[in-house]
Amino acid sequence: MSRPHDAPTPVTSEQVWRTLARQPFLVVAMVNRRGEGRSVGVSPAVDGDDVWFAATATDWKVDHLRHQPEVSLTVPVRRGGVLALVAPIPPATITCRATAQVLTVDEAPDKVRRRLLLGQDVGKAAEAGTVMVRLTPHGDFVTYGVGVSLKAMMDTQRARGRVPVARG
Repeated sequence: MSRPHDAPTPVTSEQVWRTLARQPFLVVAMVNRRGEGRSVGVSPAVDGDDVWFAATATDWKVDHLRHQPEVSLTVPVRRGGVLALVAPIPPATITCRATAQVLTVDEAPDKVRRRLLLGQDVGKAAEAGTVMVRLTPHGDFVTYGVGVSLKAMMDTQRARGRVPVARG
């Protein structure tokens, strides 16, 4: 059975997680104590069904996350290779809701610490005030341009996708 021309291209949760795990950057959107929206770019590490980033315990973003742990993640996914240098190809995107939890450096998995601390000693990182933020996505991944050709990205109906965050 063929898919209608304007139907979204099927994408799987596993495909989105694999794409997310390869990305060097994502944006976390949150709300501060005054109800104002804020966003920050971070370098993530994916471990299982969690996305992690490192921060300093006194950072404004950590204060906001402790106050209001419900956030939104948006991950730009660069597309186009050499073609992107000459054509206006937008990035693909992955967006989802997540719950943030601020943890000590020791509470993060070894794989995450290695990726985010870049060789820094765990004890020294903790002494310097480094904390780890675990983001646990929930609900659905909403995608644009993930798992489709560059040509299909020009058709917004076909380039969109939505799949549960939960794998399987």
